[in-house]
Amino acid sequence: MPKGQEMTTETAKVSGPEAAPDKPTRRAELLAFLTLAVLIWPVVTVGFVGGYGFLVWMYQIVFGPPGPPQ
Repeated sequence: MPKGQEMTTETAKVSGPEAAPDKPTRRAELLAFLTLAVLIWPVVTVGFVGGYGFLVWMYQIVFGPPGPPQ
């Protein structure tokens, strides 16, 4: 390294409109809501209810159906 030169580290300093991420638009928020409400939550709900029904079915196969004591 030549005499008088210092080692410096450059950091990316961004100012102005590029500094903050873009705010989501009303259309993007509506699209995200509709995706959750129409696609994702129904699939999660069907999976949860189906999984619970499967667990009850397996329990009854192993331990028998519920009924009065014998």
